[in-house]
Amino acid sequence: MTFEEIINELKNKRYRPVYLLMGDEPYFIDAITEYIAVHALQESEKPFNQVVMYGKDKTVMDVLDAAKRYPMGAQHQVVIVKEAQELTDPEDRRTKGKLDKLQYYAEKPLKSTILVLNYKYKTLDKSSKEYKQMKQMEKTAVVLESKKLYENQIPSWINGYLSERGYSIALNASKLLTDYLGNDLGKVVNELNKLMIVLSSGKERKITSEHIEQNVGISKDYNVFELQKALGEKDVLKANRIVLHFAANSGDNSLIMVINQIFSYFIKVLTYHYLSDKSQAAAVLRVNPYFVKDYEAAARKYSAARVVQIISILREYDLKSKGAGNASSSDGDLMREMVYKIMHAA
Repeated sequence: MTFEEIINELKNKRYRPVYLLMGDEPYFIDAITEYIAVHALQESEKPFNQVVMYGKDKTVMDVLDAAKRYPMGAQHQVVIVKEAQELTDPEDRRTKGKLDKLQYYAEKPLKSTILVLNYKYKTLDKSSKEYKQMKQMEKTAVVLESKKLYENQIPSWINGYLSERGYSIALNASKLLTDYLGNDLGKVVNELNKLMIVLSSGKERKITSEHIEQNVGISKDYNVFELQKALGEKDVLKANRIVLHFAANSGDNSLIMVINQIFSYFIKVLTYHYLSDKSQAAAVLRVNPYFVKDYEAAARKYSAARVVQIISILREYDLKSKGAGNASSSDGDLMREMVYKIMHAA
């Protein structure tokens, strides 16, 4: 099942006996767990019927013992196991994360128990017997594989998240958040929630780059997205103003982060050069169609050979940022040198 399907079921008060929530993206796992923890029981039922345990302190048998208890004065009991990947078998405490004994419970679970297993940052071996059996038991067990989103998927995810709550966001503002927060959904949601609280006091329901600058601390004029545009347009004055701002505010604009973003940008410019069908650029580059014009403009300013040279410059400064061949230059000095060389690539 997908995250959306599970949440819709929960909103309709359809609870399954077992939830195995696993994978690299903790946001989806935490969101489902929190929904169950908040809504499955009445507040008066929780003291005797809601148990939260941590895998690093428990064994699989502890979980089974808790799951097999009957609720007291309620229709359900909720057992939430955080860090389930750390669970051990009492017969073999050296091996962590094996859920084979729970698999047999999932075949005939106690219908009055809602067992939630948070198996974060990893997944069960898909070739294992326990994984295959859990997947087959769709009537009793829900299995979610929570995968990290790619960065190019984040802007549309942001739009969906805000739309569900009656808000929207300007395209450049969405791109600004993505460039700075990446694909860490926990951080993205935290900032979006702050912005919605700010907007809730007025009539405005659309988040702009000005809102982000005023409330998140990301400048709408001095950010990596604007630096990319300045480099792509060969706007020397604008690029240098941004770099000077970065040098003065290095805590928010680390050299390594800037290099990674610009490297990704010029890789896309190089890819654009070699596209046989430019109409497919948005899909191939994994960018919003609105931003294809930026890569097209940069490709006109820089030949493919120059882009290759720029990528080599970025690799050189990536090494210098990590101390290789750099004895005393500050990050600000290195950034200025790097941008100068990019702008003057032969």
